[in-house]
Amino acid sequence: MYAPLDHVMMRVADLEASLDWYTTHLGYEEKGRWEADTFTNVYLGPEDAHEAGAVLELTSNHDSEPEELGDAWGHIAVRVPEDELQERYDELMAGGVEDYRDPESCGNRYAFVKDPDGHEIEIVKRDYGPLYSLDHTMIRVEDVDEALGFWTRKFEYEHAGRWEADTFANYFMAPADAPPEAMTVELTYNYDGRSYTMGDAWGHLAVQVDDLDEAWDTLTTRGAAPDRPPAECDNLYAFTRDNEGHEIELLEEHVTNA
Repeated sequence: MYAPLDHVMMRVADLEASLDWYTTHLGYEEKGRWEADTFTNVYLGPEDAHEAGAVLELTSNHDSEPEELGDAWGHIAVRVPEDELQERYDELMAGGVEDYRDPESCGNRYAFVKDPDGHEIEIVKRDYGPLYSLDHTMIRVEDVDEALGFWTRKFEYEHAGRWEADTFANYFMAPADAPPEAMTVELTYNYDGRSYTMGDAWGHLAVQVDDLDEAWDTLTTRGAAPDRPPAECDNLYAFTRDNEGHEIELLEEHVTNA
């Protein structure tokens, strides 16, 4: 089953403020929008987005705001050219973006900023993909062996990279043969045995499949949690969860083509 990452969803308190932030500072443009009775979804990405690139979904609930960031989800990461990390970081600082970790504190390998809702955004050096395109999204896991097994067995993902440190390990997962411009999922495992809170400010990852019903049957046969079957979602999409409760949406059509 080929199921590349399609988008990552975050909930925001003030949709217009968030849209202004992402369009002003990252140069994103609106790729799609879905207005419902109780919420609005807006899909964003670079103007020159790669056909395999993922997009960012901002969700605004009309009658409530996110209450808790939680720490079971970590951040999204966006790309800048290898030799432009400091320059782009300085531009963001000059534009009034909230700093979190500057390049020097990160060994000049990456940096972190925050959006208006406190969502962390890593800036990583990459010589592929459009400026500020989504590189990966990071989730924290308590049982890394189960997490790796989930992504490799349920979705047939492979290791796209790893980084072992003294106190933690990062594992990057992606479908086989996915181009570098595609987004990966980063599984972060801390060695100290800590537990995490899911919160409600992060929503889900979404993968694109060729046939929703066939993909759903495959996943349930492989033991994936049937959180919201296609029939409960008007056969437009479906939801499962990983072994630690992170939601994963399945959909047939790329959201920017909807």
